[in-house]
Amino acid sequence: MIDYNSIDVLVKTAESENISISELALRDQAKRMEKTEDELFKIMRHSYLVMCEAAEKGAEKDLRSASGLSGGGGWKLMNTPAANQLSGGFCSRAIGRAVATAEYNAAMGKIVAAPTAGACGILPAALITMREERKLDEKSAVMALFTAGAFGMVLANQASISGAEGGCQAECGSAAGMAAAALVEMAGGGPAICAAACGIALANQMGLVCDPVAGLVEAPCIVRNAGGVMCAITAAELALAGISLPIPLDEVIGAMREVGVSMPSVLRETALGGLAATTTGVALKEKCLGCK
Repeated sequence: MIDYNSIDVLVKTAESENISISELALRDQAKRMEKTEDELFKIMRHSYLVMCEAAEKGAEKDLRSASGLSGGGGWKLMNTPAANQLSGGFCSRAIGRAVATAEYNAAMGKIVAAPTAGACGILPAALITMREERKLDEKSAVMALFTAGAFGMVLANQASISGAEGGCQAECGSAAGMAAAALVEMAGGGPAICAAACGIALANQMGLVCDPVAGLVEAPCIVRNAGGVMCAITAAELALAGISLPIPLDEVIGAMREVGVSMPSVLRETALGGLAATTTGVALKEKCLGCK
């Protein structure tokens, strides 16, 4: 069985058997959970369908969070005329779905933590939009979740997926890396290219702090989901073009861990630093929570 402590081991194992990361992860997890591969696939398919529903419902015009800090952004993005979109097409739809899903989470909607609630919009937005853009079948998106999950488990084991432990690089950064690897597989790239994409995404998100205004997973978390999915798309495109970091992904993950450890506590989900500590951030906390 796979121990999920090294991306290099995952890649080499998959390559030696001439299978994808998703096939390797599905087989391994089915054995661990004492289920058939079909049974486990159905469980993952359910998660994918929840993601799809969250992205759709999060784009409703009148959606608002209880705090009033967020809501309606997903609708605005998904209904922006093409002539007013700077990125257009694939990227604009991905940004819209990332924001919609994150706003649905803020409004207490049902989401899939991927790998956390704070970063819940990045992976769904990437997969749903990629499937739509390339006219892929549902299976390709569900299998890509196994790839994302395998990379996510290594990230959790060797670094962190918790903003309280490693800053937002551990949440939105990990999600971007997982999504980048998943996008590459959906585009037909092999295990090594998946790893290259993940490494680029993590490098681009490294050092990102966790500074939720009023301690709520809304500002700046929601817009960081939009940035995270764009990071994932960029990383996947670079990797598919044959571009990679000179630093192996396992070392990138190790560096991410060290950066997280070195962050002061005020920048790790305590809402005591960064944007949360600005004059407006403090005022919003008083308004939303009624406390200083």
